[in-house]
Amino acid sequence: MKKLFAFAALALAAAACATPAAAEVDSTSPQGFAIKHQAQVKASPDEVWEALGAPNRWWDSRHSFTGDADNFFMDMQAGGCFCERIRVTKDGKLENRGSVEHMRVVYAEPGKVLRMVGALGPLQSEGVAATLSIGLKPVDGGTRITFEYVVGGYMRYPIDEIAPAVDGVIGQQLARLAKLLGGKTSSSGEKKAGPAEKPAGPEEKKALDDEE
Repeated sequence: MKKLFAFAALALAAAACATPAAAEVDSTSPQGFAIKHQAQVKASPDEVWEALGAPNRWWDSRHSFTGDADNFFMDMQAGGCFCERIRVTKDGKLENRGSVEHMRVVYAEPGKVLRMVGALGPLQSEGVAATLSIGLKPVDGGTRITFEYVVGGYMRYPIDEIAPAVDGVIGQQLARLAKLLGGKTSSSGEKKAGPAEKPAGPEEKKALDDEE
């Protein structure tokens, strides 16, 4: 469990320091928040769809439970899992020792819409419902990609702290996807990508030890 708590603290602390424009959350209320990011890429909607189905190519390893994006996989159909394998090396071979469901696909229309439900990162341990809607729209020279993440319910994090942190993480993943496909995010998205993240500091580590 210590690794899971450590991931939650790192995702929250690192995202907060990596998002100088994080205040540009789409909307907030006492019940939750909504985030929206856009990017335009040179790839076709079908090419974007193919890339979405391989999160190991663009999702940041620093926002995983294992620290290795190679453990990510996604089944691009209703009921499909955006999941992460928990693997260990034994006798020079990788062995599966568990798994994590990050999100579950509820709507999949190739080249147009991918919608998943799931509370990401530190939100996974909270009593919230969350939906990530990914829209693909053909434009001159490529595709416009929209990420909208809506979170609502009970959480032990203050909304004004967790919303900017999650906003930064979502914006960063879209920026990485856009870079993979030869494009870029909107100006606000580029700011949200921010500088390199840093590990959780002594205060975060102490909090984890106290919680243990």
